[in-house]
Amino acid sequence: MKIILEKIKEPIKKEIEEFEKQFFDVIKSNISLINQINNYLTHRKGKLIRPIFVFLIAKMLGGIQKKTYHTACLIELIHTATIVHDDVIDNSSIRRGSFSINAIWKNKTAVLIGDYLLSKSLLLATNNNYNDLLKIICKTIHNMSEGELLQIEESKKLNITEKIYNQIIYYKTASLISASCEGGARSVNADKKTILKMRKFGIFTGIAFQIKDDLFDYEDKNNNFTGKPIGVDLKERKITLPLIYTIKNASKKDQKCILDSIKNYDDKKRNQIIYYVKKYGGLEYATKKMINFRNNALKILESYSEGTIRKTLEIMVNFIIERNQ
Repeated sequence: MKIILEKIKEPIKKEIEEFEKQFFDVIKSNISLINQINNYLTHRKGKLIRPIFVFLIAKMLGGIQKKTYHTACLIELIHTATIVHDDVIDNSSIRRGSFSINAIWKNKTAVLIGDYLLSKSLLLATNNNYNDLLKIICKTIHNMSEGELLQIEESKKLNITEKIYNQIIYYKTASLISASCEGGARSVNADKKTILKMRKFGIFTGIAFQIKDDLFDYEDKNNNFTGKPIGVDLKERKITLPLIYTIKNASKKDQKCILDSIKNYDDKKRNQIIYYVKKYGGLEYATKKMINFRNNALKILESYSEGTIRKTLEIMVNFIIERNQ
């Protein structure tokens, strides 16, 4: 998977290197504790999926601008902040194979550093008079917060529908990837029709991305490199697509067993839940839906000229659903 990601970065290698320099400059502070944490964050960087979308789309539609670099920084600031906050909420001590911020500096500091990063995104937009990006940022943060809260609310009921699930994953994940794609288009002054197409492209890709993440929860072995502990969704009663389909299609007797296992969750109950999900084809159904969203995203790209950048975007979309972490 690392080899594929490096291949994806190749057409924008110089831009990614410059972005990383600018990102570090944006987050630096006069306060030593902040810089210490920021150094830790930048040295354990993730796959940079969202900035990659910003640069590839900007390059496909025109050319990289100063605003493109700023857009990539804005998006990555929001993403990094939400990761830091999510680890506090989930009480996670490991992120991408390393200790999380809250594990080292405790929850209070982690929450505050997340807030600091979010404030930096807003400052970068306002200081450069990016009113269009500011609207996107505020709407995205709003959506992500609502998505997480909606999931908490619905998880208490244990009867979440696929419609609500789609709404949750659009808010909590697809909205930021959509903002990345729309932002890339806006950074090169694309027309309204193109901006709308890139927004939809990001939504389809983002939903496929989240379904893939949800499928990780049903793996047989723990893998700390996925960004979250295996089984955490089930433990927190987050009802995702494989389970929604299973509960809907299970017999009344099996439905009762599944719901009881969720309410009284432990490692043994997790194995029982996975058994029923496999029995009723929940994994296959979720995978099919994920592929449909992937195909919808690829269809949008068909209207653009064939070339290295479009091909790279297609590889990127496929990478989203084929990754193992």
